[in-house]
Amino acid sequence: MAACGRVRSRWPGPAPLLPLLLVALAVCREDVLRLCSKHSWANNLAVLECLQDVREVSGPRGGGLLWNYKLNLTTDPKFESVAREVCKSTIAEIKECADEPVGKGFLVSCLVDHRGNITEYQCHQYITKMTAIIFSDYRLICGFMDDCKADINLLKCGSIRPGEKDAHSQGEVVACLEKGLVKEAEETNPRIQVSDQCKKAILRVAELSSDDFHLDRHLYFACRDDRERFCENTQAGEGRVYKCLFNHKFEESMSEKCRDALTTRQKLIAQDYKVSYSLAKSCKSDLKKYRCNVENLPRSREARLSYLLMCLESAVHRGRQVSSECQGEMLDYRRMLMEDFSLSPEIILSCRGEIEHHCSGLHRKGRTLHCLMKVVRGEKGNVGLNCQQALQTLIQETDPGADYRIDRALNEACESVIQTACKHIRSGDPMILSCLMEHLYTEKMVEDCEHRLLELQYFISRDWKLDTVLYRKCQGDASRLCHTHGWNETSELMPPGAVFSCLYRHAYRTEEQGRRLSRECRAEVQRILHQRAMDVKLDPALQDKCMVDLGKWCSEKTETGSGLQKTLACEPIIQTFCHEVADNQIDSGDLMECLIQNKHQKEMNEKCAIGVTHFQLVQMKDFRFSYKFKMACKEDVLKLCPNIKKKVDVVICLSTTVRNDTLQDAKEHRVSLKCRKQLRVEELEMTEDIRLEPELYEACKSDIKNYCQNVAYGNAQIIECLKEIKKQLSSRCHQKVFKLQETEMMDPELDYTLMRVCKQMIKRFCPEADSKNMLQCLKQNKNSEVMDPKCKQMITKRQITQNTDYRLNPVLRKACKADIPKFCQNILNRAKDDTELEGQVISCLKLKYADQRLSPDCEDQIRVIIQESALDYRLDPQLQMHCSEEISSLCAEEAAAQEQTGQVEECLKVNLLKIKAEMCKKEVLNMLKESKADIFVDPVLHTACALDIKHHCAAIPPGRGRQMSCLMEALEDKRVRLQPECKKRLNDRIEMWSYAAKVAPAEGFSDLAMQVMTSPSKNYILSVITVGICVLFLIGLMCGRITKRVTRELKDR
Repeated sequence: MAACGRVRSRWPGPAPLLPLLLVALAVCREDVLRLCSKHSWANNLAVLECLQDVREVSGPRGGGLLWNYKLNLTTDPKFESVAREVCKSTIAEIKECADEPVGKGFLVSCLVDHRGNITEYQCHQYITKMTAIIFSDYRLICGFMDDCKADINLLKCGSIRPGEKDAHSQGEVVACLEKGLVKEAEETNPRIQVSDQCKKAILRVAELSSDDFHLDRHLYFACRDDRERFCENTQAGEGRVYKCLFNHKFEESMSEKCRDALTTRQKLIAQDYKVSYSLAKSCKSDLKKYRCNVENLPRSREARLSYLLMCLESAVHRGRQVSSECQGEMLDYRRMLMEDFSLSPEIILSCRGEIEHHCSGLHRKGRTLHCLMKVVRGEKGNVGLNCQQALQTLIQETDPGADYRIDRALNEACESVIQTACKHIRSGDPMILSCLMEHLYTEKMVEDCEHRLLELQYFISRDWKLDTVLYRKCQGDASRLCHTHGWNETSELMPPGAVFSCLYRHAYRTEEQGRRLSRECRAEVQRILHQRAMDVKLDPALQDKCMVDLGKWCSEKTETGSGLQKTLACEPIIQTFCHEVADNQIDSGDLMECLIQNKHQKEMNEKCAIGVTHFQLVQMKDFRFSYKFKMACKEDVLKLCPNIKKKVDVVICLSTTVRNDTLQDAKEHRVSLKCRKQLRVEELEMTEDIRLEPELYEACKSDIKNYCQNVAYGNAQIIECLKEIKKQLSSRCHQKVFKLQETEMMDPELDYTLMRVCKQMIKRFCPEADSKNMLQCLKQNKNSEVMDPKCKQMITKRQITQNTDYRLNPVLRKACKADIPKFCQNILNRAKDDTELEGQVISCLKLKYADQRLSPDCEDQIRVIIQESALDYRLDPQLQMHCSEEISSLCAEEAAAQEQTGQVEECLKVNLLKIKAEMCKKEVLNMLKESKADIFVDPVLHTACALDIKHHCAAIPPGRGRQMSCLMEALEDKRVRLQPECKKRLNDRIEMWSYAAKVAPAEGFSDLAMQVMTSPSKNYILSVITVGICVLFLIGLMCGRITKRVTRELKDR
């Protein structure tokens, strides 16, 4: 479609013959002399070229004369002859032009159509001048007048008769038709529709004028000044001036009329890529190679810029080779679509209301699109589904995930961040976006960049293909495992948003399960998961299901990126303590486990600790939230704990099963080994914070508020607080705390505070001890000189707790299993399952120990308890309970001592006569009674007599009062000289025992025997008893003989 010999003059009558030179005509002379340089006067083509680029041609007659001359020029066979001579070799190469009939004027039209393929310099120059002449008026373009006459009148696009306006106004007619064409595409039900023939003619004209902006007459006149301002050094031809002006379209100094003309042309390019000379030329071979313009597709689809971009981008993403020139052009036009929303008819059609309501006045530099993205994210209001879909389609067409520079708004907002945080990454690399996401909410991030980035990521997260790196690394896995199709193809069975979920499900499959992702794809899935954790809106499925609830419950409790800020806050901790597991490409829960284990390191900061605790609390809702626990115990849970979801309930269920199997010495544990190991980890983690044990927390909420309000939750401090004020707790809370202590005493490793405070001492004294014997080991080493004071204090606390109830001492409970019901059944009958016996059972066993009636194992354990409580009165709950007033009044100084070594007990013994309370007196007397049984339970006496025991009683085994009897015999033996302190203490004890014997008579034969053996008059008493026995024996003999004699006499009768 160019110059056509079939066009007829619209002048009335025959067209006038013109002289050889236009400068010789009176109507033209003045214009030629005034507007054209002198050297062009002798060349009519040069004069025409000069005059058609100005508007000041004199009068309608002069303009009409020029138009008539150009019409004759395009139809005169002489010019065809010149063209055949100048373009001889070119015509031979272009078969279509060689076949044109001679003398019809069609040859020049054909050469204009194929001018892009002309290589001869002279031919190219000639055809270029002829093209400029032809495109100066749409009526000179072959077929255009016939195709668009009705549309020109319908759209009221101006004059179709020469002389009514100046010849140059005819460029406005084409511009009017072009605007009508693009307006129709932007309306749902257009009132006026351009005919199909005229549409093709308009787009063909635009295509033919695509190489030289002079040929688009409307745009040329609208942008002449802007061209000089912005593109002065840009050489005309091959669409270079167009591209230059497009790049400056949103400059402040760009005139509005030029901007409007450029926008119209861009919209035509969006409808037909061939309207861009550079794009069509650069991508011609690639379009053919990848079948992006196959003949059987309707032109309206194959010519669309979006179709071309999607087709070629698909080839690039599949790893196919697309020429660098074509990729450069694609980049320019993708950027163009992102900069100006109005170039996408679907956006205008679908988002008109949203733009008017939320985004008016933000037309430039992609601001409108980002405003719409912000609306879609829910930050400024609601948006229609069609608008959201149109935006998603545009993002796929432009593919800014492949090169952040496509998104000008993002590029400008994030330039400073990229220069500082991402300077190590090549400009345009798709990893720039990932780098920006990694620095979201950090000090290097700026607010504007943050907003633009999240707005774009919102859409990228909804189509896995839009993350270029993810698609490149995972397209094989997605095709194999998720049955995906090509980059620009979709499937109803596997929509784009579901593909990532599919990849995620396969990322964590074990080798046994099979169908796993490749290593590099797993790493990318992990990267995406990390980035989506920054904002709930980057997780489409989560947002769809939870957005209403998020607004309802969390609007005032969360801020954007708060989760990520906590994650970033943990970076120093990760580098210090967890760098080995952090380097794993796929985190299988090891990193969080490491952070939990190091949550209370001094290097831990508050934000990280809060984040880790929050993660733990979330995990408690469902055991499947804990990846390692789920993978280790999934089968065990299904088999042993079906229908249980809460993590704490699952842990209790499995722990109970493990404990029962252990107690019953089962040959084979029902819980698998790998589950038992992970179960142990979960149990230990739950002990750190009372909130991780929901039942205990709920039962004690009011008590925490009343008594532990200012105590922090971490480090088991709340639990420790409740233990210390156990007697003041509400019944329900008290029961739960007792059960917790019972569990901890059975398995001291679950006692978080003990394990934390005594961590170093455990390493020193108990490195190989079994976890269940840990407290026992610590107790045995409690009085070591190198024992840490804080650990010693904590051990004492646990001993005090154990002595309140035999059930809290598993070792004693096992050793005295038979003795307790035998001797203390009356106490058991009054006992409750979940409240302490306040040491009553242990006191009962102590008395039986003094009577030497316990089994050997039980006796050994009671001896240890008596020895420990003899050194520290706090370990004897009955003594502390009944003698609290006496201790305060009589032994205050001893009780206040930092180190307890039996001072309080000795004080009470010395002041026995001053004690008025019967129950307290009884407890002190019991202590005296116990000390008779074994000197080891009387630390003051034992310390005073240690040397004498070594010298005089070394061969006597301890226990059952043997060494005490040895010392008493030594005291009576005049030949033995005891240490003065030992002698004094023994005499004191004899007096105490004498008093005790008076106020507390023996309760049994064994008690009586013990009193005799320890009495100062032992020999006298034994002599009297011996004489008495002998007298009784003699009396018995005599009575027996008399009885026999009487019986015989009776028989003899």
